Amino acid sequence: MTSGGTDRRTRWARLGHLWWLLAAALITAGLLVAISRRGELRRALDLLAHVSPAKALVALVCQAACLACLAGLQRWLLAVGGVRLTWPAMSKLVLAANAVAGALPGGAAFATAWLFREFRRRGADRALTAGVLAASGVMSALALVVVLLLGVLLAGTRGPGMPLLWLFAALALAAVAGLVVRRSPALRKAVRRRWERTEARHEHLRTAREETRQLIAHARRVRPGVRPWLTPAALALLNWLLDAACLLACLWALDVPVPWGGLLLAFALVQIPVSARITPGGLGIAEAGMTGLLVVYGLQPGQAFAATLLYRIFSYWLPQPVGWACWLATGLKRGR
Repeated sequence: MTSGGTDRRTRWARLGHLWWLLAAALITAGLLVAISRRGELRRALDLLAHVSPAKALVALVCQAACLACLAGLQRWLLAVGGVRLTWPAMSKLVLAANAVAGALPGGAAFATAWLFREFRRRGADRALTAGVLAASGVMSALALVVVLLLGVLLAGTRGPGMPLLWLFAALALAAVAGLVVRRSPALRKAVRRRWERTEARHEHLRTAREETRQLIAHARRVRPGVRPWLTPAALALLNWLLDAACLLACLWALDVPVPWGGLLLAFALVQIPVSARITPGGLGIAEAGMTGLLVVYGLQPGQAFAATLLYRIFSYWLPQPVGWACWLATGLKRGR
C-alpha cells in the first residue's frame, strides 16, 4: 500500500474517533439537560400516558407513507436506468438502509455503501448506482430547502424566521451572480479552473459528477422533457411533508395546541443537523432542537418535549427494529 493510502486511512480513523467522541459528548449533554429538567420531563411523560391511540395511528401512517415516498424516488431513478424493482422490494432496502444510517455516528456513509452493493447485486452498473444515490440525495436536499422556505414564509419574522429571510435573500443574490458568471466567458473560465483544481484534490467529486451526468443524460433520452421529472420531485417533497405531517399528528394525538406559524420551520431546521448524523439518528440533537424551537413558537416545555418524544418514536425508534429485520432478511436471502 502506498504512503498516501496509509495517510488517508489514518486521517479517516482519526476523524472516526473524533466523531465518536463528539457524539458521546452531545448525548451526555442531552441526558444532563433532561435530568436537570425533571419537572418538564414528568409533565411530558404524563401527556404521553394519555395519548390517543387512534390519532397516534395517523402519525404512524404518515411516517410509513414518508418512507414509501423515499423508496419511490430511488425506484423511479433506477427504472430510468433500466433496473426495475417492485415497490415492496425497494421499501425493504430503504428501511434497512435507514436502520444502518441511524445506528452509528456518521451512519449515512455506511448506509450508502450498503445500498451501493445491493443495487449492484440487482443489476445496476456502477455508474447507474452512483448516479441514483447522488441524484436522490440532491433531490431530497433541494426538497428540504423548499420546505424550509415554506416554513420561513409561514413563520415570518418570529423566532429564527428573520435571519433565514436574510439568508434566502443572500442566496437569491448569489443565484443572480451565478447567472452573471454564466454569461461572462472570463468569469466562467475562472470558476471552471477553480472547480477543476478542487476536483483534482478530491477525486470522488469528479467521479460523482461524471456518474450523475451520465444518469441525467440517459434519463433525458429515456424520458425527455421536464414533465416526467415532476414525479421524482413530488416524491422527494412529499417525503419531507409527510414527515412534518407525522409531527403534526403527534401534537394532535397529545391534544396539544399546534403552533401553525412555526411548525414547518421548526421541523425543517431540525432536519439539517439530524441529516448530518453526528450522533446515531441525531440522538440528543433532534430532541433538544425540536423541543427548543417548539417552545419558541408558543408551546410549554413539557408539551414540546412530549410531542418531540412521540415524533421520535415514530420517525426513529420504531423504524429501527423494522429496518434491521429487513436488513437481516436481505442478508439471509442473499445467502440462500
